[in-house]
Amino acid sequence: MPADTNPNGDIFGGWLMSLMDSAAGSIAARHAHGRVVTIAVDSMTFHRPVVVGDEVSVYAKLVGVGRTSMKIDVQSWRRARHDDRSYQVTHATFTFVAIGEDRQTRRVPPLANGEAAA
Repeated sequence: MPADTNPNGDIFGGWLMSLMDSAAGSIAARHAHGRVVTIAVDSMTFHRPVVVGDEVSVYAKLVGVGRTSMKIDVQSWRRARHDDRSYQVTHATFTFVAIGEDRQTRRVPPLANGEAAA
């Protein structure tokens, strides 16, 4: 929406980053079977702008698991409203840590067969 843009009509990078964080958080929470928190975003790269009216798709994939942490590879893509072509606009790796009700770190399951690996 226009409130999410800079004066040139491009979507703010922070708005897009929040979508990516939400997508990555969903993957991490599902794998951890509970609450997770974002602890790092590595190498956030913006390839192209997103403009008002574009359709934005976000794809997230679990790529690594530690004792309490998970790495999620995230990409976002844009498609102009009346176009069939899509273009990658961002890429980043998000790191999440699983926490318990006490807000302390807790162990996460290892990668299962068929899951992505780092």
